[in-house]
Amino acid sequence: MADDFDISRIDEVIHGRIRLGIMAFLSGAETADFTSLKARLQTTDGNLSVHLRKLEEAGFVKVDKSFKGRKPLTEASLTEAGRSAFVAYLDAMSQLLPER
Repeated sequence: MADDFDISRIDEVIHGRIRLGIMAFLSGAETADFTSLKARLQTTDGNLSVHLRKLEEAGFVKVDKSFKGRKPLTEASLTEAGRSAFVAYLDAMSQLLPER
């Protein structure tokens, strides 16, 4: 086993399946509306809301709420801190894999 195997480097905020999905999706999409995220992640409104809030509280995601016509519109995007944290998360995960 590698000397640099350190599971404590895994960011617990990102590591949850739905939160990881949000981070991965937003890393490529830049901005996504709530409905698109919900469909792509196959989750419920309440579950997505909870996970977005946790990422927002960590400073990883920015959530903007507005209206489009008369309909509410919630959009999420990665912050710079979120993008850096996601890259660090991916790096930490790759460090756990054996070299080939």
